[in-house]
Amino acid sequence: SVGVNLARDLIPVVPAAHYCCGGVRTDVNGATGIENLYAIGEVGCTGLHGANRLASNSLLEALVVAANAVRHSRDRAADVDTRHLGRQGRRQVRDWSAGDAQDPDEQIVVYHNWDEIRRFMWDYVGIVRTDRRLLRAQHRIDLIQQEIQEYYWNFIITSDLLELRNIATVADLIIRMALRRK
Repeated sequence: SVGVNLARDLIPVVPAAHYCCGGVRTDVNGATGIENLYAIGEVGCTGLHGANRLASNSLLEALVVAANAVRHSRDRAADVDTRHLGRQGRRQVRDWSAGDAQDPDEQIVVYHNWDEIRRFMWDYVGIVRTDRRLLRAQHRIDLIQQEIQEYYWNFIITSDLLELRNIATVADLIIRMALRRK
């Protein structure tokens, strides 16, 4: 129905969006070189499968490293210096002050930028790339990050805004690294 004869033609296969596959070096607990930051699954590189696997994406490894990470982080939390803890055994944190920030009146901006990043990453920064498309994507992400920065300091922070900021940061890093790779 799509013009491919399975008896004689090769089947066209295109990988899907594995933008963050492997490369964050961890130990067998999923612990990275940054305190209290763990990387598990496709983003982690544990070495449990040997040197030929950049990403740690087997189901068995994901289960083992996830269990190890929970145990490791729980044990580390139990070892926290009690001098920094309050009477109930919890860290003392002052109440949040939003300062002059206002309620977000233009939440649609967040959703629009979120959708735009998703679309141009798919269209311009996919598996098949050109410098022209990467530069176009870089220009767009620069503008979007400026908008996010303004929004971040002027409105009360929402989880959607934080996620958008994180998505934009990852997109920016992917674009920059793709432009450097020749």
